[in-house]
Amino acid sequence: MAALSRFTFDLDLADYPVLPKSVMPELPPEPVGIPQDMVERLVREAREEGYAEGLVAGESNATSMATQTIAAAAGTLAAHAAGMTAALDEARAESHKHAVDLAVSVGRKLAFHLVTREPAAELEALIAECMPSLSGVPHLVIRCHADLADQIRDIATAQIATSGYAGRLVVMGEPDIRLGDGRLEWVDGGLIRDSDGLDAEINETIAAYLAAKANKAGSHRPTESGE
Repeated sequence: MAALSRFTFDLDLADYPVLPKSVMPELPPEPVGIPQDMVERLVREAREEGYAEGLVAGESNATSMATQTIAAAAGTLAAHAAGMTAALDEARAESHKHAVDLAVSVGRKLAFHLVTREPAAELEALIAECMPSLSGVPHLVIRCHADLADQIRDIATAQIATSGYAGRLVVMGEPDIRLGDGRLEWVDGGLIRDSDGLDAEINETIAAYLAAKANKAGSHRPTESGE
C-alpha cells in the first residue's frame, strides 16, 4: 500500500501552459427576442382574421337556417291554405244549398197561399191552353177536387162558348184530388196538374244543380303536393 504524502502548498500554477483564446469553445448566440409591437400586431391580425372567418361562417349558417325556416314555413302555409280553401269551398257550397232551400221553401209557401186564395186558377189556365186544339174531340173530361166541380164547370162552359168546341163536357169532382190539382182527358191525350209531381221534379232539379256545382268546385280545387 502506497504511503500518503502531505500537501506542502509548493505547487506553482505558473508552470502550467495557458491555452490561447482562439481555442476556447464558443457558446451559441443568445436568441434575439420578437419586438413587443410586432407581437401585438400579429395578435391583432390573428384576432381580426378569426373574427372575419367567424362572421362569414355565421352569416352562411344564418342564411342556411333562414332558407330552411322559410321553406318549412312555406310548406306549412301551403298546407294550411289548402285546408282553408277546402273549408271555404264547403262553407260556400253549404251556404248556397241553404239559400236554394230557402228560396224553394218560400216559393212553395207562396204557391200554397195562391192556390188557397184562387184554387181554380191553375185548372182554368189548363182549360184555356188546350181548348183551341179540341175542336174535333167528341168529349172532354175534367177531374178536380169535389169542392171545385161547379166552379170548374162554369169556367169550362164559358171557354167552350168562345172556342168553337162542340163536344161533350164532363166535370167530375173527386175528393182524393188535392185542391188546385186536376186532370183534363180526351180521346187521344190529356193534361195533368199534380202538385206532388211538381214538387218531386223541383227536388230532382235542385239536387242535380247542387251536385253539378259541387263537382265543379271539386274539379277546380288545388291538390296538395307530396313534396
